[in-house]
Amino acid sequence: MTSWIKWVLLGVLSVACGIFVLNNPIAASIAVTTLAGILFVVMGVFQVFAGFGNEGGWGKLMGIGLGVLMVLLGGSLLSQPLVGVLTLTYAVVILFAANGVARLITGFQMKQTPFFWPMVLSGALSIALSIYIIANFAAVALPLLGFLVGIELLFNGISLVILGFFVRSHGEDATA
Repeated sequence: MTSWIKWVLLGVLSVACGIFVLNNPIAASIAVTTLAGILFVVMGVFQVFAGFGNEGGWGKLMGIGLGVLMVLLGGSLLSQPLVGVLTLTYAVVILFAANGVARLITGFQMKQTPFFWPMVLSGALSIALSIYIIANFAAVALPLLGFLVGIELLFNGISLVILGFFVRSHGEDATA
């Protein structure tokens, strides 16, 4: 099987998974929270072991302490996944708002360029989205993470299909 066909098939699979996730956003949100919990527990355990490897002082204390905190966070996400979904949704909202503020600041630094309005509009839309999510938190909190994952899978799949056809038309060396 040629390389471009592999990219296209992977893209089609990603689009199909995106459609599946968008049809089940609450289940996907809980799955994302569960996966995050598992990853925090695993990372925390490794962090604790790494902390014991440090030689004395603050490095050892911080390594072990951060590892324990990660294990507790992961355990919390795993034991109460619905509360975890809400917590992660708040984190996403905070990231949207912070990203929007950063883009607004960047946009105003570009005031004399043609990139000013697109950057300011992008920042304002991120802030507006975060305000919308907070204002409608009860309705959007559970499915939000699932929607975001589904949309990402769709965009990823589309870009992989495009990459596959690009590789087909320009050869294998075009992506290197």
